[in-house]
Amino acid sequence: MPKIGFCSDSRLVEHDTGPHHPERPDRIRAIHQAVRDAGLVTSPNPFADFHLDLGITPLGMPPLVELAPTPADEKWLLTVHPEKLVKHVKHACTLSSVLDQSDTPTEPRSFATALLAVGAALTCCDAVMSGQVNRAFAAVRPPGHHAEPDRSMGFCLFSNIAIAARYLQQAHGIGQIAIVDFDVHHGNGTQAVFEADPTVLFISLHQDPRTCYPGSGYDWEKGVGLGVGHTLNIPFDPGTGDSEYLAAMRSKVIPALDAFKPEMLLISAGFDAHRDDPLAQLQLSDDAYETMTRMLADVADRHCQGRIVSLLEGGYNLRVLGRGVVRHLVGFH
Repeated sequence: MPKIGFCSDSRLVEHDTGPHHPERPDRIRAIHQAVRDAGLVTSPNPFADFHLDLGITPLGMPPLVELAPTPADEKWLLTVHPEKLVKHVKHACTLSSVLDQSDTPTEPRSFATALLAVGAALTCCDAVMSGQVNRAFAAVRPPGHHAEPDRSMGFCLFSNIAIAARYLQQAHGIGQIAIVDFDVHHGNGTQAVFEADPTVLFISLHQDPRTCYPGSGYDWEKGVGLGVGHTLNIPFDPGTGDSEYLAAMRSKVIPALDAFKPEMLLISAGFDAHRDDPLAQLQLSDDAYETMTRMLADVADRHCQGRIVSLLEGGYNLRVLGRGVVRHLVGFH
């Protein structure tokens, strides 16, 4: 049975955008409660005063390996983002400014928290590459998949998963990397980083961009230059449920991964395609997250020596989020 790592930190709630903003800090608290309710983590809950009925009971599975993140060195941000953006974000946080004109607020602790989120991703990469664990999940805020090289947006300050991919290539010598993004919103930032790069296959499953933020991710977007054919966008109409989604996994995602034969699999794990999530209109069930995770784990076993690093992206119903993370982790086994 594979060893599964779980990486998070109580400090990741410090990017506090306010109780009425979708990016509220209770999301990390809900995940910590969920993995402990399921018996997957045995250490004391750092948020013992947080209580939410998640409907989760102990699963009788081996506990996860808890990984302690450290903040990333800023040099790793520069593998994806120009120094000008990093300085801009740092300054904006000191002023509690709103980036992207609307939906990416900051506060004085946001920059340090963003470094810790990237650091959690890199901690997972190190743990998987060293063999400490076979797969790892980082529950982090702020998220990352909307952050483009020269622009923070969509709650995202820096592109966590893109930085992790560059870290794997530069610090660990990994060649070909696949990134699968099943957040309900298109991973425009991740695509922008890698659309001309044939060493990274980017696959995004999301709601039709004509009906959903950020308005990109059409199926004709396939990459540019040397990267043509290494971007696969799979948009779904509002109302799409498990059967259509999992059929696309079987007919499009898995064959593309098998053809590419990645050395490492990364996942942008958003849980906002669930039917009870308030920010979009797809209709996935809890079961879908476990099923597609098992499909991706099988690919990793075939091509990547079982190696997966998964990073949290969206999910705005706290109960759905907690349950979805647990089902995602169960699917890794």
